[in-house]
Amino acid sequence: MSHRKFEAPRHGSLGFLPRKRCAHHQGKIRSFPRDDTTQKPHLTAFMGYKVGMTHVVRECDKPGSKLHKKEVVEAVTILECPPMIVVGVVGYIETPRGLRTLSTVWAGHLNEEVLRRFYKNWYRSKRKAFTKYSKNFAEQKEKSIAKELARIKKYCTVVRVLAHTQVRKLKLGQKKAHLMEIQVNGGSIADKVDFAVGLFEKSVPVSDVFNSNDMIDVIAITRGHGYEGVTTRWGTTRLPRKTHKGLRKVACIGAWHPSRVKFSVPRAGQHGYHHRTEINKKIYKIGKGTDKGNARTEFDHTDKTITPMGGFPHYGVVNEDFLMIKGCCAGPKKRVVTLRKSLLTQTSRSALEQINLKFIDTSSKFGHGRFQTHDEKQRFMGPTKKKLRSA
Repeated sequence: MSHRKFEAPRHGSLGFLPRKRCAHHQGKIRSFPRDDTTQKPHLTAFMGYKVGMTHVVRECDKPGSKLHKKEVVEAVTILECPPMIVVGVVGYIETPRGLRTLSTVWAGHLNEEVLRRFYKNWYRSKRKAFTKYSKNFAEQKEKSIAKELARIKKYCTVVRVLAHTQVRKLKLGQKKAHLMEIQVNGGSIADKVDFAVGLFEKSVPVSDVFNSNDMIDVIAITRGHGYEGVTTRWGTTRLPRKTHKGLRKVACIGAWHPSRVKFSVPRAGQHGYHHRTEINKKIYKIGKGTDKGNARTEFDHTDKTITPMGGFPHYGVVNEDFLMIKGCCAGPKKRVVTLRKSLLTQTSRSALEQINLKFIDTSSKFGHGRFQTHDEKQRFMGPTKKKLRSA
């Protein structure tokens, strides 16, 4: 009988099996927050695009902690969130096997960017999607959808809206919008349906869904790394230097009998591009794209935007509304990220802490940035030869 020289816990979690490439590119919400009928109807999720990271300085507010009333530097992620447009409502009924769609009602007009989502190849298609529906809607107006809305109000227990992103507003080189279902919570079923229909063809800003200091969940597909070996993929220990035929391996992949390799043994394979949900991300700031001083704080009165000097690497300039969340989030730059209200009742001190930002860094992220704005750089460096010649 063989034995191991040192006892050790297993490497890597088996809770995320199978570690294979995700079938879809955007994060999927598998559970929405529990409904509270005492509140007003409201949306529970949103979509944004990962921009990049920077850091902030804030004053810690934790009585009793050694950090209380002291400045801390923290890494933050910027997510650009242009307003989403509501284009439909879906009603679900409860069955012994879970929720089942009863009816879907669409708005009278759909933008081209969401129509592209229904086609594999837009420029070769006849682009007939929703033409008959739109014509019927225009002729009969409310009559065409009143019957289906009445059915939803009468039978359904869950109401969700269909909303899409305005991907054209971003410089991503993509024309096809991302479409998702967002659950409506609060109020009676009739209130939910009326609320959803009232949003048809209207843009919903991210500030209507989330607030500063909220705790949210981030759902996204992680950055892909292709085919990787066991040491990178599972974090197994490297074997001694003199090992025959390589050392980044698992020494023994199982006993002689049973003469099979168990599922729990680390093996080489796909690493990254997995679907992951990360809970309890705190929103530090919700910025307006129209505000030319959206990186200004109470202590730093410099008029500057959230975009650092030279733009965010591999992304560019942030012109739309944005969220600033604490820490990192899954996925590379430009990846679509699904944001959901927390499923939990937040009671911890860090969740209830009010964030007071003192400084947001906007120096260049492409090297060792010294200056926060172009004006500051010009004042320090003096006029360039080009400017002197033109003057």
